[in-house]
Amino acid sequence: MTDLEAKYELVTRSLQEVLGGEIIKTVLAEGRTLKCYWGTAPTGRPHIGYFVPLTKIADFLRAGVEVTILLADVHAFLDNLKAPLELVAHRTKYYQFVLLTVFKSLGIPTNKLKFVEGSSYQLTKEYNLDNYRLCAIVTEHDAKKAGAEVVKQVESPLLSGLLYPGLQALDEQYLGCDFQFGGVDQRKIFTFAELYLPRLGYKKRAHLMNPMVPGLGGGKMSSSDPNSKIDFLDPPEVVRRKIKSAFCEEGNTEENGVLSFVEAVLIPISQLRLERARGNTGADSEEGREATGDQTPFVLEGAPEGAVFSVFRKEEYGGKLHYKDFGELKKDFAERKLHPKDLKTAVADAIVRLLTPIREAFEKSEEWRTVEKLAYPDPNAKPEKVKKVKKYVPPPPGKGKNAQKPAEDGAAPVPAPPSQEVVQEAAAELAKEDPNPTPAA
Repeated sequence: MTDLEAKYELVTRSLQEVLGGEIIKTVLAEGRTLKCYWGTAPTGRPHIGYFVPLTKIADFLRAGVEVTILLADVHAFLDNLKAPLELVAHRTKYYQFVLLTVFKSLGIPTNKLKFVEGSSYQLTKEYNLDNYRLCAIVTEHDAKKAGAEVVKQVESPLLSGLLYPGLQALDEQYLGCDFQFGGVDQRKIFTFAELYLPRLGYKKRAHLMNPMVPGLGGGKMSSSDPNSKIDFLDPPEVVRRKIKSAFCEEGNTEENGVLSFVEAVLIPISQLRLERARGNTGADSEEGREATGDQTPFVLEGAPEGAVFSVFRKEEYGGKLHYKDFGELKKDFAERKLHPKDLKTAVADAIVRLLTPIREAFEKSEEWRTVEKLAYPDPNAKPEKVKKVKKYVPPPPGKGKNAQKPAEDGAAPVPAPPSQEVVQEAAAELAKEDPNPTPAA
């Protein structure tokens, strides 16, 4: 295998689909640095499904790819108001805290990543003119179809959802990438970009897609469904409870979120760690230098060389199981040699290991904790009661404490004693006139 073939293999391994692979090969053959962008809209709390693309970015860096992380704040607002405008800025900061911490926990050097906020260029004159040019040639049907898997579908769709795919396509041009990376749920937006960017006079880009991790109950893992996901900040007891209740039917390998997480996250991370231990990090010589947390593969004591995942079983049930690839594990599960309870325990232990350095970083950062409260305020929190300050209103003449007492037997009226307020006001006036009075002899 030539060096170019090895780089292409590294860039495209473990992906579900590659569109425009020839574009990547051409750039490599020309000796130019490959440039890619991966974007995320800061809406709901990011979950452990993000480990899939973030782990893959390690491969890109090993291949010498220049990676841009887009924090798509404008997209977040446009996506059916998932993130109200006043919260977007806080959530953008929260996402950056999370992503930087996760990269560090995986040993991925963040100094090689470029973070860009969408609003930093999407509000410029040039970008908006291109958006208008695009709107002039895109049909409603194509725009709606492109966003079908990404933009929330409602009975009365908003115009903002129709703009979403076009803006994502333009991002490729304005971020100067050779390929865009994302989940397979982005496929329709990717093909939309391939069709329409050339019509604006811009070059066609390649598109790389990773598989989507099913939710804990089957179906898509979603930020908006707390029962389908595990958040990066979930404590160990919550992680174990969610994994324990996850769908993982014995012998069933379809729509199995627990099994899929092993394939898409745990085994790839173990492989990265094994390769790093062997000194195989390609162009990324800094990988692992500032890694936090336990960096060993998810294996138990006694695992053979090359094992990437282990499952503990009591001796009466056959003892520990060790696997060198997912195929072996999947086969054992399908043949019911691996019980769901044992698999769940192993997966929960591995996730707790992954999340520990992230939670520790969160607890140590007062700024991050403050941003988290602003980004995701408690919807059940009762607003603080503001104590009303009583305002003094003087009584009308002849009324109140300062009113004169009525005269007795024709004598002159007797003034009422001065109120406390009047005494205090008089003292204040005297203090102004002579702030340093001479004490009496």
